Amino acid sequence: MKAYESCHERFLRYCSSLAFGKMDVQDLVQDILLSAYSKFDQIENKDELLHYLIRAARNRSISIWRKRRDLVDLKELHRQKLADQGVSPETILDIQLLYSMLNKLPQKQKEAIILFEINGFSMKEIAAIQNSSEAATKTRISRGRNKLAELFSENPDLNLKEVFVSLKSVML
Repeated sequence: MKAYESCHERFLRYCSSLAFGKMDVQDLVQDILLSAYSKFDQIENKDELLHYLIRAARNRSISIWRKRRDLVDLKELHRQKLADQGVSPETILDIQLLYSMLNKLPQKQKEAIILFEINGFSMKEIAAIQNSSEAATKTRISRGRNKLAELFSENPDLNLKEVFVSLKSVML
């Protein structure tokens, strides 16, 4: 599990941002780690374990969300976890608003924005995760940022960059 130690924090941060309001983070992480452990010998390049885990988390989260979307609303659970961390009610509302806006983006744009803005992945890493070119990734992030800026302009009291900074600091 040495290979996992080096990517644990980034993987956990990604799962936290991916699962917000939709599913329990620990359930998602445990499902993916069990799956990765059982298939570890099949992963050819151990240096790409993080990319494998992120793709698996994305796919698993989509499956879980489809099954649970009508059954469970976890926004309150995540709001409570943030409050327990000492996050102000205003920041929690800003984060919830950001996620509602992120959900208006196409899936690949949303994922690229989450990976880049919240989790700090490089364009090259995101391109590898999404099986696309760096140019396509840059375009995806640029379009996503523009759409978010447009959506945020409807709320002049909010600053998109400040909300991303707040989200980065609490998503772990």
